[in-house]
Amino acid sequence: MSAYDTLADPQATSAGKPGAAPASAQVIRRDGRAAPFNPGKISIALTKAFLAVEGQSAASSHRIHEIVAGLTEQIVAGLTRHTGADRIFHIEDVQDQVELALMRGGHHKVARAYVLYREDRARERAAVAAVSTPSAPALQVKGRDGVLRPLDAAALARAVAEACEGLSDVTPEPVLAETRRNLYDGISEDELAQAPILAARTLIEQEPNYSQVSARLLLAELRREALVFVEGTPATSQAEMAARYPEYFGAYIARGIEHQLLNPELAQFDLARLGAALKPERDLQFQYLGFQTLYDRYLQQTQGIRFEMPQAFFMRVAMGLALREIDREARAIEFYDLISSFDFMCSTPTLFNSGTRHSQLSSCFLTSVPDDLDGIFGAIRDNALLAKYSGGIGNAWTRVRGLGAHIRGTNGQSQGIVPFLKVANDTAIAVNQGGKRKGAVCAYLETWHIDVEEFLDLRKNTGDDRRRTHDMNTANWVPDLFMQRVEADGEWTLFSPDEVPDLHELYGIPFREAYERYEAKARAGEIKVHKTVRALELWRRMLTMLFETGHPWMTFKDPCNLRSPQRHAGVVHSSNLCTEITLNTSDSEVAVCNLGSINLGQHVTEKGLDRDRLARTIRTAMRMLDNVIDVNFYTIPQARRSNLRHRPVGMGLMGYQDALHALRLPLASDEAVRFADESMELISYHAIEASVELAAERGAYASFPGSLWSQGILPHDSVDFVAEARGGLDLDRSAALDWTGLRERVKTIGMRNSNVMAIAPTATISNIVGATQSIEPTFRNLYVKANMSGDFTVVNPSLVRDLKALELWDPVMVSDLKYYDGSLGAIDRIPAELKSLYATAFEVDVSWLVEAAARRQKWIDQAQSLNLYLANPNGRKLDALYRLAWRRGLKTTYYLRTQSATHVEKSTLKTSDGKLNAVKVAPAAAPAPQPAAVVAAPPPPAPSAVVNAAPKPVPATEVGNFCSLDDPTCEACQ
Repeated sequence: MSAYDTLADPQATSAGKPGAAPASAQVIRRDGRAAPFNPGKISIALTKAFLAVEGQSAASSHRIHEIVAGLTEQIVAGLTRHTGADRIFHIEDVQDQVELALMRGGHHKVARAYVLYREDRARERAAVAAVSTPSAPALQVKGRDGVLRPLDAAALARAVAEACEGLSDVTPEPVLAETRRNLYDGISEDELAQAPILAARTLIEQEPNYSQVSARLLLAELRREALVFVEGTPATSQAEMAARYPEYFGAYIARGIEHQLLNPELAQFDLARLGAALKPERDLQFQYLGFQTLYDRYLQQTQGIRFEMPQAFFMRVAMGLALREIDREARAIEFYDLISSFDFMCSTPTLFNSGTRHSQLSSCFLTSVPDDLDGIFGAIRDNALLAKYSGGIGNAWTRVRGLGAHIRGTNGQSQGIVPFLKVANDTAIAVNQGGKRKGAVCAYLETWHIDVEEFLDLRKNTGDDRRRTHDMNTANWVPDLFMQRVEADGEWTLFSPDEVPDLHELYGIPFREAYERYEAKARAGEIKVHKTVRALELWRRMLTMLFETGHPWMTFKDPCNLRSPQRHAGVVHSSNLCTEITLNTSDSEVAVCNLGSINLGQHVTEKGLDRDRLARTIRTAMRMLDNVIDVNFYTIPQARRSNLRHRPVGMGLMGYQDALHALRLPLASDEAVRFADESMELISYHAIEASVELAAERGAYASFPGSLWSQGILPHDSVDFVAEARGGLDLDRSAALDWTGLRERVKTIGMRNSNVMAIAPTATISNIVGATQSIEPTFRNLYVKANMSGDFTVVNPSLVRDLKALELWDPVMVSDLKYYDGSLGAIDRIPAELKSLYATAFEVDVSWLVEAAARRQKWIDQAQSLNLYLANPNGRKLDALYRLAWRRGLKTTYYLRTQSATHVEKSTLKTSDGKLNAVKVAPAAAPAPQPAAVVAAPPPPAPSAVVNAAPKPVPATEVGNFCSLDDPTCEACQ
């Protein structure tokens, strides 16, 4: 008998039971019969495997016995932990755990031999089955009426075959085999529908195209659900559905209005014309993660029944945005063609609510909290109303007086901002956007506020819980003067804003002059509440808290204001929930921004950017974004007033890493930095041009006179203001396009929108279109993403294509990618070129991200959500990183993502519902940055290609202290 046959055959002789399992546990053999689960068989199989690979010597046998005993205990524990004490294990489940234990234990030779053995045995079984397939017992399916009916195996096979049509490297057989393995007599209709979806899902790690197979099988289930509800009869195939789409579309609109879900105005469109414009084939382009997310959270449903097909969804969104157009049908079709092609996608609030009875389509809201009780609780109430319909919120709290400040009305002392922040935190939790996604808010505070030290501690897990906000995001609003004091190792004075009321309204040189006057008054005893600290010590504490808790983020007040096109209309007091919006606020105006993102990966070829396609996309997208402002449902009057007066929009991008892969440009390269510059310049040019064209058609926005636009000062021109205020700026200022003509058109015609660009995180819309998120680097090449729809295997398809071309994509490669957490650095057989091209976020020197962001920032009139990754953080690295970001003129940064070695459980897909890494949340496990290591500014680190080219194997990695890619609640912006 082979070294592995003992495990493959549950009836093999047992000897010894080093593990323990419940007496009720059973193993299902491949013929479908059950046998008692005996851990001793695992031990025997492991022992034979080790002996076959390492030899039969007595010394090695003794060592092997100890290793096998430990591995067997891990395997049994893993099986029972994941599946429960009374689970009936399939033999494949057991073998999955054996494979995992060998990899996790570092027994690579044995693991590889075991993987190859399993593949050989699978081929042998398939060959035998092809010659003679034993008759299987007939299975019954329980209908929704409770009646048992025979399983229609032919229909199941047809559905799986249709899902595989046109896709390379996928076949129906493994999907059907895995499906049959999970069927049982009396299975319900719903379970039967899910079985092939889940079966195809288990194959995604081996072949990414099975992601589309899973999506198409889910689409088939949606067809049945939607058509039965809307028309009374299901469609049997995608081909049949394609013919029925136009007729279904009109009935769907009627049903949606009947159930008071859709805007009755939609019935006034020429529905026959719109139905004929639908493109059913685009239903087939989804990846599983994207389609499952769409199915769970975006499609219209009533009482749990989804009745909105994907193309109807996109047309409904387009119709909602075209309501005020003259030729509504033509514009709706134009908008539909753009978003259904995945070239551009609207933000989540627009997708949720466009065309519905409450069309709150805006993404971001910014408010400034006043310094009185009515104002404070009014601002908290506004937060609740804005969050109700999917808005992400940023609050500026700097005006609220600090701890110990005098209150004239009661002749008492203020408790500071922290108690009010606690109330705001709890409000965000209470208003969870109808269960669609968690309410989210970010509090901003300027660095000179007397409560800043308590503000830094808000996210700590220790201390008085009444002075903690565990769910609220926080951000430092940092003046340039503070950074200059840090660089000079000077003193810094903290004030209560009631005694220095104009500091919050000033920036640049006027701020510095006023601040220095107040410092002199404090020294003279003319200011009661103040405190002097060493700027460098406060900076160290800011960095320490950022590392330990992920908050507060670092955002820079002066470049946000100095470069704001709306300097004449007010002050930018904060950014938003995700740090990409920089709009002015006041007591009478709540800033609103309307977002959408270009899928940059769709606009590149191997030769470079497709400039004509990019220009067409931006022209249509800008019109859609501008329309949001007019059809929007405003929950508070201050938001309506601000949005109609200034009309800001935020054109962003996603798929940046996809574009680099298509161009064969490593992220850590000068060429990638130049591409960031080139691509953002083109987006900026065409976005501004499109807004000018809209102004020529519809008129300039109301507050255009006096703006930087009206003076012919474009975003890249405004960099001069930062350089002047700081006495210089270390930033590449070059341009490739001829801006002279456009600059003159802006001055003479005007702009339709006060702001036109902002790069948001795109957390969910990038999933829908199957693009990499925003401007993010590759997180891992193989990992599991979790969100409110479940756990999803994510494999880098570009990498898989390249590995296939080199004949390197095989089960062992999958195992190696799992073991090394999606990193290529330690896999010897992968060429260095691919290791550089597919280096993951924590392998790339973070300074490359800053350099690329700086090149983009010069073209953007708002900001960008820039996550920063540090594999082995310490005080010196953090200090250098954030000083570099400031020196390069960045307006904001977002999450600091850190990584530390710690033990977490790894498992294969089949035994944990897809979780390759079940991450333990243990921030304390990471070494805290050493404040003593933060010294006067070291020179900015020179970018290097890959700093962790060959990481040492570790059991797993913890990625903590940030809004994780795997965090179900990290979807607040888009």
